[in-house]
Amino acid sequence: MNVLMVASEATPFVKTGGLADVIGGLPAALAARGEKVAVVIPDYRENVYPNPPAIAYRNLWIPIGPGFMTDLYQTTERGVTFYFVHCPALYDRAGLYTSGGIDHPDNHLRFAVLCMAALDVARYLFTPDVIHAHDWQAALAPIYLRSHFSSDPTFIGVKTLSTIHNLGYQGLFPPAALSEIGLDPGIFNPEQLEFFGKLNLLKGGIAFSNAVSTVSKGYAREIQTPEFGFGLDGFLRRHAPIYGIVNGVDYEEWNPEHDPHIPRKYSVNDLSGKRECKKALLKEFGFPADLNRPVIGIVSRFASQKGFDLIAQIASDLIKEDMSVAVLGSGDAVYETMFRNIASANPGKVGVRLGFDNALGHRIEAGADMFLMPSKYEPCGLSQIYSLRYGTVPIVRATGGLDDTIDEETGFKFGDYSGTALLEAIRLAIKVYPHKDDWTAMMRRGMRKEFSWSTAAIEYIELYHRLLAG
Repeated sequence: MNVLMVASEATPFVKTGGLADVIGGLPAALAARGEKVAVVIPDYRENVYPNPPAIAYRNLWIPIGPGFMTDLYQTTERGVTFYFVHCPALYDRAGLYTSGGIDHPDNHLRFAVLCMAALDVARYLFTPDVIHAHDWQAALAPIYLRSHFSSDPTFIGVKTLSTIHNLGYQGLFPPAALSEIGLDPGIFNPEQLEFFGKLNLLKGGIAFSNAVSTVSKGYAREIQTPEFGFGLDGFLRRHAPIYGIVNGVDYEEWNPEHDPHIPRKYSVNDLSGKRECKKALLKEFGFPADLNRPVIGIVSRFASQKGFDLIAQIASDLIKEDMSVAVLGSGDAVYETMFRNIASANPGKVGVRLGFDNALGHRIEAGADMFLMPSKYEPCGLSQIYSLRYGTVPIVRATGGLDDTIDEETGFKFGDYSGTALLEAIRLAIKVYPHKDDWTAMMRRGMRKEFSWSTAAIEYIELYHRLLAG
C-alpha cells in the first residue's frame, strides 16, 4: 500500500509532544514491513534537518484565504519520504501553534494550507491508497478531499483515516473562518463542522473520514463517555467503531542497553548499571547519596490534564515520606511556580528543572526507582512505557493508555481522581520498595514488556486493508 500521512510535527525534525514521536516512529515501522509511506508536515522556523531537504515542487499555489505560494521540499528518513510545506508567511515564526502562550490567530489558515498542500502531494508526487490524518491540524485533508476533489481521478478508491491523539484539542474557530478556508457554509451543521456555534475542525475530519482511530483501546472507550468526550461523546458514538491502537515506542532511542545519554548501560539481565545511574542522578539533583531511599521521577508537560492539581493537594504530606522527587518539565505557569516553591522549601528532597531537556529525561528514566503519571486522562502516554524498559516502576492513574499498558505485575495504579488515592498509591510503592526481591522481579517483568512500533504497525496495516476492502 501507499500511505500518505498528514501531521503538524514529527521527530527528528520538530517536536512539542507525543504526536511527533508517533509520526517519527509509526511510518518507519510501516516502511519496515514493506509499505510505502510519505508524510507531510510544515517547514517551521524551528525545524531541524539531519539531512538537508531537496526541492520537490516549486511554486505550488494554494487558493486558501488570500492565497499562498508554497514550495515543497523532501528528504528520506528511515525509509519514509517526508515532504515539508515551505511557506514563510505562515510557518516562519516563533512557536508551532502559539506565541507567548496565545494561539496564532491564523492557525485555521496555517493548517488549511498544510492539508491542501498534502492533497497536492497526492496529486503530483505520491499517489496514496490511504490518507491518514493526525489530530485537528490535519483534519481538513479528508474534508477537502470530499468537498473539493471528489471528482479528481487521483482519489478514486482512496480511503481516509483520522486518528485522535488528544480529544482535548479540537481546532475550534469562529464561524467566519469557514469561508476563509474555502468551505461551503452548507457543511456548518451539527453532524459535520458545527459545534455549539463554533467551527470544529476535528469534528469535521471525523465526519468526512472513512474511519476513526485513537491511540489506545481504553481511550477509545473513554472518549465515547460524557466525562472524557469533551462534548463530542454522542457524535463519536454515532461514528463508532472507534479503533484503539496503542502507540509504540522507539526502542532504538529508549533502551538502557545502548542509551548514549545515561552514565552506565544496563539490561534486564544485568541491573548493576541502574545503580550507577541512580548515583549520578542523586548527585545531579543535589540529593543525599542514599541509594536505599527511593527516587520518584516526573518528566512531563505541566498541564491540568497531567494530574498536577493532585500533587498540589498532597504536597505537604508527600514531602514527609522517605523519598526524593526529580522533576523535569514546563508548561502552565501555576504548576511551574508550584514545583519551584516545593523544591525551594525542600532542598535535597525535591529537585526541579524547568524546560525541555531530552538527555536529562533519559537520565531521570534511568536513575529513578519510580515514575509518576497521575493523569486526569491520558490518550496513550509514552513515558510509562519508557519507564518499563528502564526498570523504573510506574505509578499511574488507571485511565486511557496508562490503564492499558500498566498492570499490578509491572506497576501501581489508582482509580479515583483524588489526592487521597494518589497518595495511597505512592505510599504503597514506597512500602514495597525495600523488599528488594519483589521489587527487582517487578522491574524485570516491566523490562520484558514489548510495546514496539512493529506491533502497532501490524494493527494499522490490518485497519488500512479493512478500509480498502470495504
